[in-house]
Amino acid sequence: MKIVAICGAGIGTSEILRVNAVRALERLGIDAEVTATDAASVGASAADAQVILTSSELVSAIGRTNADVVVIENYFDLDEITAKLELAVG
Repeated sequence: MKIVAICGAGIGTSEILRVNAVRALERLGIDAEVTATDAASVGASAADAQVILTSSELVSAIGRTNADVVVIENYFDLDEITAKLELAVG
């Protein structure tokens, strides 16, 4: 399974989300490749992704995708990330 975390610049915020997504997946016992990228590169980075994690502001930047787009409100809230990933991949 491939999961992509995106933010505007692809540097800080998406990396925070990536790290917390890995922690959430460990809680759930799910093995997945989790990468971080910027909104401009999401088309190439997420072409084969099953899940895209992002903020509500960037959903429109994703464009057409077969991946489940999961909006995360608080990138530091491990409980929120875990619950939303469980719904998306469960």
